Amino acid sequence: MNQLQSLTQLAVRQRIRMMVNQYEVRALLPDGTEGELLAFAQQKRMAFKEQVTLYTDDSKQYPLLGFKARQVVDLGATYDVTDHNGQPIGNFRKDFKQSLLRSTWHLEQPGLLTATGQERSQVLAVLRRFIDAAQIVPYHFDFHAGQYPIFSVDKRFGVRDRYTVQIPDPNVDRRLIIAMAVALDALQAR
Repeated sequence: MNQLQSLTQLAVRQRIRMMVNQYEVRALLPDGTEGELLAFAQQKRMAFKEQVTLYTDDSKQYPLLGFKARQVVDLGATYDVTDHNGQPIGNFRKDFKQSLLRSTWHLEQPGLLTATGQERSQVLAVLRRFIDAAQIVPYHFDFHAGQYPIFSVDKRFGVRDRYTVQIPDPNVDRRLIIAMAVALDALQAR
């Protein structure tokens, strides 16, 4: 956990599979290369109640954390993030009303911070809603607690979903950031 907490950059990559979404989370090294696998996630498509478990590797033997929707069907559902023992880490939710034109998420780490993440570009946000290639258009989310930057998630251009996560805040739980970064891909289009 201490090694994970010291990281300031992550790389999130989606694996292309037929019936599931799979994600790899790796440390992003200063030279831009991807380091060791930190977390592996698998999400069933078409699930009634969203639940994603992240494991220490792709053998799926050792859970690291997970997130789960509180409600079965809710456009602004809250997702609780828990550690491998089921203890709460924090939560996040999509702000449905604000997200109509510019996707907005709220993230909470109890006792430490409440942050809001929003697409950086209003123009790209609107464009993504009206063009057929919306899945390959990159987007960028910036999460702030007031004016203070907490972390950012930048989708790289391409057919396969890849993200760079920058974390300037040393206090926010990296597991909560990993859950939010995976959720941005897994839940963004819903």
